[in-house]
Amino acid sequence: QVQLVESGGGLVQAGGSLRLSCATSGFIFSRKSMAWYRQAPGKQRELVATIPTFGSTNYADSVKGRFTISRDNAKNTVYLQMNSLEPEDTAVYYCNIDQKYGFPFAWGQGTQVTVSS
Repeated sequence: QVQLVESGGGLVQAGGSLRLSCATSGFIFSRKSMAWYRQAPGKQRELVATIPTFGSTNYADSVKGRFTISRDNAKNTVYLQMNSLEPEDTAVYYCNIDQKYGFPFAWGQGTQVTVSS
């Protein structure tokens, strides 16, 4: 059974930083391109960043230069380092596979990020 467990969210002032983690199990993590997504209140879920099994990472224009996605295949975990946070980054953040390569797994509970101005 696939599990995606996000953590690391919280309340932070604008300009601050957070590091999100997503611990996974139930599939061969090292063989999957992974991604972080976010959903703000009243908005659709959007893609934030992707990391392939090897190769270049990609970012939404809105977070480019501020966020960094990384992975640890030994720990089956994907991370999102978020710097220079802005109120517009307030959302629930989720990890899942990169949907460019297949249907997503059942979504985890996400982790809430709230950025105050």
